Amino acid sequence: MSSKEEKAIGGDVTPEKESLPAAPDYNAGLAPEATAHDRMEDDFWTRNGLNLRSFKKRDYGEGTVELERSMKTRHLHMIAIGGSIGAGFFVGSGSALRTGGPGSVLIDFLIMGIMMFNTVYALGELAVMFPVSGGFYTYSTRFIDPSWGFAMGWNYVFQWAIVLPLELTVCGLTVQYWRPDTSVAIWITVFFVAIVIVNIFGTLGYAEEEFWSSVIKLAATVIFMIIAFVLVLGGGPEGGAYSEYQGAKLWYDPGAFANGFRGFCSVFVTAAFAFSGTELVGLAAAEARNPVKSLPGAIKQVFWRITLFYILGLFFVGLLIRHDDERLLGGNPYADVHASPFVLVGVTAGLKGFDSFMNVVILVSVLSIGVSSVYGGSRTLTALAQQGYAPKIFSYVDKSGRPLFSVGIIIIFGLLAYVNLDADGPTVFDWLLALSGLAALFTWGSICLAHIRFRKAWAYHGHTIDEIPFKAIGGVYGSYLGLFLIFLVLIAQLFIAICPVSGGFNTAEGFFKSYLALPVVLFFWVCGYFWKRTGWLTVDKIDVNTGRRELPWDEINEYRASLAAMPAWKRIYHIVFV
Repeated sequence: MSSKEEKAIGGDVTPEKESLPAAPDYNAGLAPEATAHDRMEDDFWTRNGLNLRSFKKRDYGEGTVELERSMKTRHLHMIAIGGSIGAGFFVGSGSALRTGGPGSVLIDFLIMGIMMFNTVYALGELAVMFPVSGGFYTYSTRFIDPSWGFAMGWNYVFQWAIVLPLELTVCGLTVQYWRPDTSVAIWITVFFVAIVIVNIFGTLGYAEEEFWSSVIKLAATVIFMIIAFVLVLGGGPEGGAYSEYQGAKLWYDPGAFANGFRGFCSVFVTAAFAFSGTELVGLAAAEARNPVKSLPGAIKQVFWRITLFYILGLFFVGLLIRHDDERLLGGNPYADVHASPFVLVGVTAGLKGFDSFMNVVILVSVLSIGVSSVYGGSRTLTALAQQGYAPKIFSYVDKSGRPLFSVGIIIIFGLLAYVNLDADGPTVFDWLLALSGLAALFTWGSICLAHIRFRKAWAYHGHTIDEIPFKAIGGVYGSYLGLFLIFLVLIAQLFIAICPVSGGFNTAEGFFKSYLALPVVLFFWVCGYFWKRTGWLTVDKIDVNTGRRELPWDEINEYRASLAAMPAWKRIYHIVFV
């Protein structure tokens, strides 16, 4: 094949003016019947899922249907900044503080933040090149091993299917903070219906809900840190615990670390749970109007999430709440809002109403994660079905762009929240949580490995780094670092699964509650292999052309030239933040 022929199919796109591809075609890969033009022929009520006709199957011919591309840049940016902040951060951090101390919380979350930073940038590079339905699961199938992609897809679906009832339970318990006399079942039902209503509006419903809930979470976190800073300096109300200068005295008494090395290792799983969902911005890229333009900026906002929410927020918590505070001993470490350190700061300071304010924020956050659970699980399940890795019924997409049956099955999992009402419910719930506890780590590791494999295949097929429009800030070395840190965290959690924080050695039940995700992932991997009879892809068999977006190289070159002409400080600012 000649070089001209290769360029014609996108095999060797170069940034030279004379060989620029055509303007981006954001409907590439859609069958003719599924183009945006044809979708506009439906009326407003059908396009937005507000009438019975919208539930009918979309006619998308013989091609693989893509989902609705209605997300705007502001949606992606807010999903990146605060989209997955929920019970793991606001509530689970109390359990982490109790078992590991403020030093362990800060160091572990910082390590996970470095890993997450590199992982999301690697995902961003792949998603700009291939913003396809199914996101990172598809990348595992394409660049690593189809059988491993099968395992990662189902792993991700079950992760979100199990997180949904957990978040519904937290919603119910949060309201009980004000109304302890009412049954939690009532509030589970209320929020279950709310999640169903949001999903009626499909992608746009998820995007708008995430935008406004992220705005609330961002504003609340800034308010919390301003108040916390004043409290650390001793500016609390007279008679409260923070009427005198606090500084770092809690790092000396009772100490920065609790339960030694075991306590340090135990915090990693809480950090992993708290960071879960950060990767959703890459999944959402497939439903953005212009992912090439909006996704890079959204990816860069993750820096602010890691710094502002996790690192600074938890640093202040560690300065204000003793790690041996008995109130941190909640029943369920991820569900008891009474044990949230963010709530306890207000109670300890004597700030009237601040505990209720933080509980409202927690309520908004966990409801947001519930909606994200349906979104992330359903989109991945639809991608699995489209590629033959799940029953074909889950590939059904209606006229308003909703993957209807996939959304339905994930929502049904939400009913597991009622299991907690039974006397043996918490035991069942612990096992369900064990399934999702480490699931995110395998997802993130696969993203890093897929990026490494993509770069190798990209070079093997004769391409250069300059042909990649948005590059991971750490390059392939950042992905190696991310993969290494994930491996260390898995080793640390294996140690805790064998030698728990309470001392001695764990029972078989305790071990599997801590490490159940690994055998489940391996089970799916084996199932995927026997189903598809495919294994590890050699570099020469990795396809880097199919489904690749055509890119506006004139605009990209113009931006690169303007960037190169900037002063060094301004160039760094644009590369990292803009």
